[in-house]
Amino acid sequence: MGRKWNNIKEKKASKDANTSRIYAKFGIEIYAAARKGEPDPESNRALKVVLERAKTYNVPKAIIDRALEKAKGASDENYVELRYEGFGQNGSMVIVDALTNNVNRTAASVRAAFNKNGGNMGVNGSVAYMFDETAVIGLTGKTVDEAIEILLEADVDVRDVVEEEESVIVYADPDQFHAVQEAFKNAGITEFTVAELTMLPQTYVTLPEDAKAQFEKLIDALEDLEDVQQVYHNVDLGE
Repeated sequence: MGRKWNNIKEKKASKDANTSRIYAKFGIEIYAAARKGEPDPESNRALKVVLERAKTYNVPKAIIDRALEKAKGASDENYVELRYEGFGQNGSMVIVDALTNNVNRTAASVRAAFNKNGGNMGVNGSVAYMFDETAVIGLTGKTVDEAIEILLEADVDVRDVVEEEESVIVYADPDQFHAVQEAFKNAGITEFTVAELTMLPQTYVTLPEDAKAQFEKLIDALEDLEDVQQVYHNVDLGE
């Protein structure tokens, strides 16, 4: 599963190069999650997941606090969660998750990004069945065997534990996200290199260099959209 972690890491590196835009997106995501329930991560699991992700992207506390205060206030701004599915070069598969307060604007923007970069939109279900929703937790300072022992002692079931470039990466079912983190926190680990609920493809495809370059433009165009929070795909972008 190492290749899967590499793609997530590449996405994080890309996002880190555009911090102001990413921080703004996290502000919206935190606000929307807080509005789903109580603006308290201990009683709002969706908010807790977002805040754990925000830590791995080094989102400033001021942005987090501002989003939470807005959710506690009288703001009536509502965001809708949307998922789009589509195809890139050579039949490659793409999933786009968005948070928006203007559905028509978002749909038009996503469709335009696909059309202008050699892709095309699909119908609901045309792509998602080839992906698995997965919790991905990364940490340092432990070996794979030590991480497995911690998880076994905490009676936490996971799909896989691997070592990838000096990090230990744990893949688990989405409902085990918090249990995995709590097991490691109880063992003294409080910092994580990755903490994501993501969509991982069941298989990866490799594109010819010209198609790969065009595909990367498509992904960049989608990730640049104001309302888009996450973009998942099944293309191996490694060297």
